[in-house]
Amino acid sequence: MSERYIAAVEISSSKIIAAVGKTSGEGQLDVIAVEQENCIDAVRYGIIQNLEETSTRVMKLINRLEQRTGIVPRKIKGVYVGLSGRSLRSISTTVELNLPPDTEISDEIITKLRTDAMRHAIDSSLEVVDAVPRFYKVGHGEMHNPKGIIGSHISATFDLVVCRPEIKRNIKRTILDKLNIRIEGFVVTALATGHLILSPDEKRLGCMLVDIGAETSTVTIYRKGYLRYFATIPLGGRNITRDITSKNLLEEHAEDIKITSGHALPNDLGSSVNINGIKQSDINNLIVARAEEIVANIIEQIEYAGLKETDLPGGIICIGGGSRLNEMTDLINQQSGLPVRKAKLPPYVVIQDPGAIKKDIIEVISVMYAGATLSNRECLEIPVVEEVPVTGTVPTEPDQEVEQERPRQKRRSIFDGLSRRLSNLFSGPDDDSELME
Repeated sequence: MSERYIAAVEISSSKIIAAVGKTSGEGQLDVIAVEQENCIDAVRYGIIQNLEETSTRVMKLINRLEQRTGIVPRKIKGVYVGLSGRSLRSISTTVELNLPPDTEISDEIITKLRTDAMRHAIDSSLEVVDAVPRFYKVGHGEMHNPKGIIGSHISATFDLVVCRPEIKRNIKRTILDKLNIRIEGFVVTALATGHLILSPDEKRLGCMLVDIGAETSTVTIYRKGYLRYFATIPLGGRNITRDITSKNLLEEHAEDIKITSGHALPNDLGSSVNINGIKQSDINNLIVARAEEIVANIIEQIEYAGLKETDLPGGIICIGGGSRLNEMTDLINQQSGLPVRKAKLPPYVVIQDPGAIKKDIIEVISVMYAGATLSNRECLEIPVVEEVPVTGTVPTEPDQEVEQERPRQKRRSIFDGLSRRLSNLFSGPDDDSELME
């Protein structure tokens, strides 16, 4: 990566996070500043519903970032934007090419395979946003990188990542059209997070990355080093919060109760404790029931991927606000029988913003790092200051000054003459005898 500034925006159903970082030639990413805004109801299931509200909040984030130390006086002119939402999923497809005998597989051939895969016919209500290679076959051999291999036929299996067109379209209308900020690229958040968080060994062994958000939970499964499965479940932490509101609580209060005293596993603690006249045990029963439903749907994705739990010895890695519910990872471990851990940022990502909470910004940092590695574009610019004269006035030539002075002298002579005539009219002559005649 070349040294430059990178800006990223992650728009989810509960909040919008924007961040600015600086890359180094050694591959390190320094996260300089992070800002976030709550955005409840303006975005639903990853699709922006209220363009005006969302653009206003993004603009607030941009303005605050531009005022931060290490960024000022630079201005954010472009951003990388994360793609997430209920409609994101993968569709497997295979493409192939017949080649002349003894053809060496080149980058051009690999690129053509990917292009052909991107053009694969899918449901007209969906748009292909990425094509992730699963494996290639040259002859009878299966491999991850066929470049340099000799053969007369090559095939490739890709996972097409698709979503509803409204996701990208509404982001463009919000950021590009309303704010006039360039979109340097769209990044599939789940894939970017897997690239940043998961180790090569975990991907080879087989593992599952789970992002439990506010309204959706995203599952990506890796096996033998490549993406094997990608799906989004329309369930998340906000479902638990809304269940608690059934006890005549405001959503904000219900969210606080969930975070501070909620548990994903059943227990007898607080059975006699009342919260606003409501038994803590009743609230816990709601939380446990919904948490079990969310986790059951997550674990079910392993079977949908055509795998078994034993195919994922790398375990389950969790991110997202919903995964931080008390004992949530324990519940996942109980239902799956797999080792479960919470994600951590790699050492080459350094958080310089003292107010940033690492567990809350993994997704936006993943989008930022993907933009830094896939492109050399600069997102920030220093404004060009126009030079002006010190006095603030434009000097004139001597001849111009004389020409401008003459009209003033002429005007003074006119007024002087008029003044004298008025004076003579009202004062009269010195000799009063002339008026008597």
